[in-house]
Amino acid sequence: MTSSRADDRLIRPMAEQIDLRAGADARVAHRAASEWSVLSLDELRECGLSSDQVGHRVTKGWLHRVYPAVYAVGHPRLSMEGRFLAAVKSVRGHAYLACFAAASLWGFVDWDGRHPEVLVVRAGVKRRPGIRIHRTKRLELRDVIRHEGVPVTTPARTLVDLAAGVSEKLLRSAMRRALARRRVSIPQLVATRRRLGSRRGSARFDRVLGAAAPTRSELEDVVLDLIVDAGFVRPEVNQPLLLAGRRVIPDFRWPDQQVIVEADGARWHHNPIARQDDAKRQALLDAHGERVLRVTWKEAVSRPRETIARIDAAGVPRGQRSFKPESGVCQARPDKLAFRRGRVRGGGARYPEPP
Repeated sequence: MTSSRADDRLIRPMAEQIDLRAGADARVAHRAASEWSVLSLDELRECGLSSDQVGHRVTKGWLHRVYPAVYAVGHPRLSMEGRFLAAVKSVRGHAYLACFAAASLWGFVDWDGRHPEVLVVRAGVKRRPGIRIHRTKRLELRDVIRHEGVPVTTPARTLVDLAAGVSEKLLRSAMRRALARRRVSIPQLVATRRRLGSRRGSARFDRVLGAAAPTRSELEDVVLDLIVDAGFVRPEVNQPLLLAGRRVIPDFRWPDQQVIVEADGARWHHNPIARQDDAKRQALLDAHGERVLRVTWKEAVSRPRETIARIDAAGVPRGQRSFKPESGVCQARPDKLAFRRGRVRGGGARYPEPP
């Protein structure tokens, strides 16, 4: 694959051959240098070229048609990023690189040369040769960003969309790369999956995510988000209790109902010493009238509806209800804030919409 620096240098010979005194060609060369050598017909016109002048430069070999109304400037050998940007520009409007192509841009999968996917939210978009157009009814501002100069879905949205078109093995590899490169966190993946709801590939995504190994903090964050999104009254978080001279720190507790929810991770509880400590702790809480519900990672991620039902059955009161039991999906509220250990955590990062 040609590097971006090498591609940009290929523009210079073209700029030396043309009449820079004309002005328009100089503007084209300058603009192309920051756009992976790819410009749309509209952008060429903004630089001062007419349609006839664009046609003349195509004949001369200074412009090379990539997709309808999109041209490579100075050379036809585009980098992967240039090819992706050309696909997005060809669709025009609010269009974003998505699915496998987006995962390749983020470095989660290796690009195999297939037709790039472009995501749009509007109907009536015509087919483009060499481009796979995907339409969606839901694409929020928080789901898109500009990366490497290309309008693209965010890492979390990319992985959720990717689940619909790849094998479980490839999805697991992509998710592992994304987490290792810290492009996304497990709580972000869980929140995005819940917000988007049931869709093609959801079961595959849930299986892969359910097999992940979250940190203690991540597990507690996911369980707390599940509680808050379900509309339950906010619990006390990590508030110490002194019971029979022993200090106990529940993960989440509703003191009036004497209900405790514990984020139960295998890494911390599935060994003989931990199990023995848990049994003593459980007996102490039971003796003081506390009801303890344990929620595992798999239950929080893959079976949220059943988890919510268990908490509901324990008598935990609700405030504003936003969880839809029939779909098993938490609908994120734009103004929802989850609080944990004094830190404010938003419902999702917001990114400026690419022009």
